[in-house]
Amino acid sequence: MTRRRWIAEHWDEATATIVGAQAEHMARVLRTQPGMEADVVAGGHVFHAEVAAITPREVRFNLIAELEADPALPLTLVLAIYKFDRMEWAIEKATELGVAAIAPVIARRTEKHLAEAAEKRTERWRRIVIESSQQSRRSDVPLIHEPASLSSRVRAASAATRIVLAEQERTTTLCNALNEAVAAAGTEMPTLEIAIGPEGGWAPEEEALFDANGWRAASLGPRILRAETAAIAALAVVASCLE
Repeated sequence: MTRRRWIAEHWDEATATIVGAQAEHMARVLRTQPGMEADVVAGGHVFHAEVAAITPREVRFNLIAELEADPALPLTLVLAIYKFDRMEWAIEKATELGVAAIAPVIARRTEKHLAEAAEKRTERWRRIVIESSQQSRRSDVPLIHEPASLSSRVRAASAATRIVLAEQERTTTLCNALNEAVAAAGTEMPTLEIAIGPEGGWAPEEEALFDANGWRAASLGPRILRAETAAIAALAVVASCLE
C-alpha cells in the first residue's frame, strides 16, 4: 500500500513537523493517530516516518529512514503573467512535470489588472505547488519567485543556459537548443532558464532585450500555442532530453 506523502514546514535530524491546514486535514479528516506511517518531505529529502504526536494544528513525525527520490529538473520557468486561472493550471502541471522554480514576470502585454494583483496572488501559487508536489509525490517543492519586471529578470546575472520561446524563430527548435546545452555541459547536467511570453507574445522591444542579454531564441514548432500549453510542451521536451 502506498503511504501518503506530506511536506514538513520544520525539521531536524530526527523529527519533522507539519502545521496549519495540512495538520488540520490529518487530524480532523483522516483521523490520524500516533504510530501511523507516512512519507515526509523535509529539506529536499524524503523519509519513511511515523506519527509521534498530533494536535488539531500540528503533527510531529519521527523520521525512520531516508528514501531514494528523483531530483527536480534543473529548470526555472519564467512565466509572463497572464489570466490567473490558466496560469494556475500551468503552475500545477509544471510542478507535476518536475520544474525546479517558477519566476512570474510582468511583460509589456501583461494586462494591467493582472500585474497589479500578482503580488497578492503569490501565496496562492505557493499553496498550489505544495499541494501538487504532494499529489505527484515529489521530493521537493518548486520555488515560486516574487513577481518582477521582465527587464529585471532578463538582465539578472545567471550561469544557466537561457532560452526564450519566440514565435518568429524558425531555425532553432527547443530540442536543438537543449541538445547543444547538454553537449556543452559535458558530464554535468545543464541548468536551464526558459521564458514563455503572455497572450499576444513578446513585444518587439522585449525580443530585442532578450537578444541583447544573451538569451537564445527557440521554437516549439510551427503551431501557435497558448501560454499554458507552451509551458507544458516545453517541460515535456526538457524532460525527454535530460531524463
